[in-house]
Amino acid sequence: MWFGKSKLSVVERFINGLMRTGRYSGKKLSTAKAFEAALDRIAERDGVNPLQVFVDAISNAAPMEEITRIKFGAVSQPKAVDSAPSRRLDVAIRHLAKGATQATHKSKKTLTQAIVTEISKAAAGDVTSYAIGKKEEVERIAASAR
Repeated sequence: MWFGKSKLSVVERFINGLMRTGRYSGKKLSTAKAFEAALDRIAERDGVNPLQVFVDAISNAAPMEEITRIKFGAVSQPKAVDSAPSRRLDVAIRHLAKGATQATHKSKKTLTQAIVTEISKAAAGDVTSYAIGKKEEVERIAASAR
């Protein structure tokens, strides 16, 4: 089914995104526990609803517009286009998950710590977050292609 992913919750899709490649591929139980521990840590550290922080991180990391290539004869030209809502959600979840898993690579950070920092930075709109940095980069390129 094409849009079967729309029937999954964003939490489930994020956990699946964490398992995409690398050390955590195929280990759903351990990634789910790491995500749950990360939500607990956010709740006790900030005293706010951690799922709301997660939703804020997703909405801040979702790009408004992207670029596509349009061909005129033999010449391809970049053109700025608005992102569809489902694509915005997909890209935001993918970048958040990739940022969290990359933070654990060649460092002593656990997956839980990486998830906490990535989600917190993205919810705050901090450019040092991988997901926010990618969003800014894509939107900057789209603005120049407009």
